[in-house]
Amino acid sequence: MGEKTTIGIYGPWAASLAAGGPLELSLRRGRFKSIAAWRKKALAKALELVAAPADSKMSDVRVGRRYEYDGLSFEEISWQLQAGPRTEAVFVKPAGARGRLPAVLALHDHGGQKYFGYKKIVRTGPHMHPVIAAHQKGDYEDTAWVNEIAKRGYAVLAHDTFAFGSRRVLYKDVLDAIVGKSSTLHQQSGEISPRRGGRKEPRIADAGAIAEYNSFAGAHESVMAKSLFCAGTTWPGVTFSEDKRALDYLLSRSDVDASRVACCGLSGGGLRTVYLAGLDHRVKAAVCVGFMSTWRDFLLYKTWTHTWMTYTPLMPKYLDFPEIFALRAPLPSLVLSCTEDPLYTVPEMKRADSILKAVFKKAGAPGNYRTVFYPGGHKFDRAMQRDAFDWLESLLR
Repeated sequence: MGEKTTIGIYGPWAASLAAGGPLELSLRRGRFKSIAAWRKKALAKALELVAAPADSKMSDVRVGRRYEYDGLSFEEISWQLQAGPRTEAVFVKPAGARGRLPAVLALHDHGGQKYFGYKKIVRTGPHMHPVIAAHQKGDYEDTAWVNEIAKRGYAVLAHDTFAFGSRRVLYKDVLDAIVGKSSTLHQQSGEISPRRGGRKEPRIADAGAIAEYNSFAGAHESVMAKSLFCAGTTWPGVTFSEDKRALDYLLSRSDVDASRVACCGLSGGGLRTVYLAGLDHRVKAAVCVGFMSTWRDFLLYKTWTHTWMTYTPLMPKYLDFPEIFALRAPLPSLVLSCTEDPLYTVPEMKRADSILKAVFKKAGAPGNYRTVFYPGGHKFDRAMQRDAFDWLESLLR
């Protein structure tokens, strides 16, 4: 019996379709005369394939409540994109800070928690929602990393992205049959009923209803992804476009030094870092945490552990997953991974590392790329945060 794969006996055959060395637009093939020539062609193809919506304009930016907590200054911000509810965000910097500060676009994780977005990685007061408190304890060693980096003298923007938090899909706007199909009770009985379409939106105080919403939102991802394909776009493309608009806003602020802007995130935030920092080189330093492997890893072993936010159709014909991130070479790039992370296999995480090293070497900047492997599972704990922030400090301060 052969090795088991996510698609059974078809796994080795599917993997063989991309066998035979570097992919068509890989810099490692040696067909490009310069890093600039490679980037121009590969970046154009990557942007074509993610197919980000062209109409994702930001308008009606509003600054709401301002306050201070734990030595930090907070501004609650919102803006309107072309479709959907207003995007909510928070801007954080040291209280009393003056002048233009180095800045970080903080990209929140997925974590199976779609009811909340940026609030999963920030603390705005002494009291936290129990769902957020549990999330920060498990994934971030009981820290809010936005606060921790801001305390080092940075301006930080954290925003909700597509289908999370303020941008989440509401029951009332979805076909009744789909809401009913995703109901745990009706899944158990095998019944699909429009009656469940009248379900009320979860109240912030009802952790059980929030958990039920997160279950619905997870099941709804395949519906969303297929519908986005029918619209001529992709989930990575939509997320990329929304993250670009947040970057636009961050760079526009008079208290931000646009020449010293980074992005960082864990898990789904690491995924967003790969696409945003790989495709938009206004990001001068990038930290991808807990999301670096290869298309082969996803294909054979781990597709089922990842969100539809990951996949760009046909990209694996041209660039391996780490090469999307490598499009930013020679700009400084850091990857933090864990050896017991159940979302990836160690051999493929290390193969991704070797691919990134090869690209940065060919770009003439091997010292601008670094990967660090840590013991343990899927996380961005205090030690990892310290290493990431120290690395950013060496570049942006």
